Amino acid sequence: MIIEERKITVGEVCKGYFNDAEEGVVGYDEQLDIRPKYQREFVYKDEQRNEVIRTVMKGLPLNVMYWVDRGEEFEDDPDTPRYEVMDGQQRTISLCEYVDGNFSVDDMLFVNLPKDKQDKILDYELFIYICNGSESEKLDWFRIINIAGEQLTDQELRNAVYAGSWTSDAKRYFSKSGCAASVLAGDYLKGSSIRQEYLETAILWAASDEGKTIEGYMSEHQHDPSAVTLWNYFRSVIDWVQAIFPKKRKEMKGLPWGLYYNKHGKRTDLDPEALELEIQRLMGDEDVTKKSGIYEYLLTGEEKKLSIRAFDRRDALAVYEKQNHKCAICGKEFEFEQMHADHITPWSKGGKTTPENCQMLCRDCNLKKGNL
Repeated sequence: MIIEERKITVGEVCKGYFNDAEEGVVGYDEQLDIRPKYQREFVYKDEQRNEVIRTVMKGLPLNVMYWVDRGEEFEDDPDTPRYEVMDGQQRTISLCEYVDGNFSVDDMLFVNLPKDKQDKILDYELFIYICNGSESEKLDWFRIINIAGEQLTDQELRNAVYAGSWTSDAKRYFSKSGCAASVLAGDYLKGSSIRQEYLETAILWAASDEGKTIEGYMSEHQHDPSAVTLWNYFRSVIDWVQAIFPKKRKEMKGLPWGLYYNKHGKRTDLDPEALELEIQRLMGDEDVTKKSGIYEYLLTGEEKKLSIRAFDRRDALAVYEKQNHKCAICGKEFEFEQMHADHITPWSKGGKTTPENCQMLCRDCNLKKGNL
């Protein structure tokens, strides 16, 4: 990996500055993606923004900024590299917006400043680290420097490392406010589209289906012309969820639906009407303490997903005394802490977590019973 130190003036960075909510923010004679398409928009408060300008006006140092060499060139100019801001986005936008005349500081627009003060701003040197290397090297480096300010998420770091046509198109589906993924599946996803959490979730699901990591999946598809395959897969997941569990509930939000789909999506024995009746029963069962686990339980039959309510200590002690400190199965005497409170009639067969359905078993007997 190569890390290059470079001093670049504010005037150079502001050359060719363009800011569009959909198309992103560029500068440095269009060589620099300051905010790529569909990336979240960090917005400084006015005073934070103004302090950046005052710092430059006074000739005081700004913190170092970090750019990544995207490994791409312009089609009509293969000798001109392209960069992306990894850290310093808002400082850069603040400077460019001021020079572009879009706000004033201390009641002075840039155009109203004396020529010497304008030149002082334009000639101010920004200290830039530029990273160029393999994807894994850049990802490790970005994680190291991502320690201050408005920290980037893991997926935002990956987006920079695996920048290209595929990532840009994927962001279109998953990474903007009101994006297609948000409209289609906002009730099932946790997090925020603009923080790249929807995109991360979709890639994780698709990558898992192929036995890959998120990084491995993005590396494989980085130079694909579009992300339509990922979008079609994601739509298939949501279509399946809506077909199998048509009634939306708050407990469905944030579940790993893609992982369920990868494993159970081809099953033909899932009856939506029967599943809905069972969901209603389990939602009303006070012994089921983890309602969000109902869906995975219905797919896998794993009772532990429901976190069935345990007997409280008071009831367990009462049964322990009633049994004269002896295990209900083997008849041997044990200390209370060596015994487990067990359902006489299992919950799966209709047994409730009530004192009348409690028995105290030693550890070995309880394990043997659980394995029957």
